[in-house]
Amino acid sequence: MFENIQIKEFLKGNIKVPQFDQLVANKARDYQKQLTKPEGSLGKLEDIAIWIAGWQKTIKPIIKNPHCIIFAGNHGISNKGVSAYPSEVTAQMVKNFKQGGAAINQLCKLAKIKITVIPIDLDKPTKDFSESKAMSEDEVLYFMQLGFNSIPPRCDLLVLGEMGISNTTSATSISCALFNEPVESMTGIGTGINKIQLSNKIKIIKKALQLHGKKFKDPVSILSCYGGKEIAAIAGSVISARMKSIPVLLDGFITTAAASTLIRFKENILDHCLVSHLSAEPGHARILNNLKKEPILDLNLRLGEGSGAAIASLILKAALATHNGMSTFDNAKVSKQISS
Repeated sequence: MFENIQIKEFLKGNIKVPQFDQLVANKARDYQKQLTKPEGSLGKLEDIAIWIAGWQKTIKPIIKNPHCIIFAGNHGISNKGVSAYPSEVTAQMVKNFKQGGAAINQLCKLAKIKITVIPIDLDKPTKDFSESKAMSEDEVLYFMQLGFNSIPPRCDLLVLGEMGISNTTSATSISCALFNEPVESMTGIGTGINKIQLSNKIKIIKKALQLHGKKFKDPVSILSCYGGKEIAAIAGSVISARMKSIPVLLDGFITTAAASTLIRFKENILDHCLVSHLSAEPGHARILNNLKKEPILDLNLRLGEGSGAAIASLILKAALATHNGMSTFDNAKVSKQISS
């Protein structure tokens, strides 16, 4: 059923979007109150367990088949010197992912998460969006559909990552347009550019914003102007996860910016997404403020790849381990409270 959904039809608003099951979440909350601990003493772990229960629609949710998808794409804007690395590094890193040599491989191994790496036409970068639109709207829909179709069967937690030299420039431009934020406050060093390169990056983004503007009524049009193939695919995969009620861990700045484009379709479309960590990229905090989302972790990360999301998945597993594994007061024969 879900595999036959076409992104183009979905974005017309003709397909019902699954919602959070508040009734199940309430039952999960009531169950938490029976566990052998002071109520609320596990803090956010309790909130996370209840949240997952509401999306998985079961009082005792589980994570048995977490999956990390890394989408990779190249950007024409890289020719403008906005990154510390050449675009060839995207393909080199994809090879590294597949050989198991990157940070994300080690983190997924630790967290027992399967990885799929999806390079998208790396020999054909998007157009330089400071000169023209990055992609046609048909191309955006195609890559969103690719992302939509990429979630494997039985996945019960989607960990999203990306790789694409210069994609912080794309994500920054998207975020500035989407939330009307100032370029200087949103733009960071990305892969480690120097002050002169940062100044150039800001100028390039301003030029792009002058060319395309900031007023967009739908995700496809904004992705067409500023997006990347991997960014469009991330947006499509987020939609797919929502249709299947799969909880999503967004990694950092790039994946959050990509997912944020979807609020131009439906304001609550990201309710099934948690933000794994606060990126060191300055624009990420501003995006989260606009989305009213709190990151799970703050480790000063800016690597991408899904690294922060893989780490945060261990927090989710801890939340479910305590929720599902603890004894209740009755089972453990522990007094729930002392009578006065």
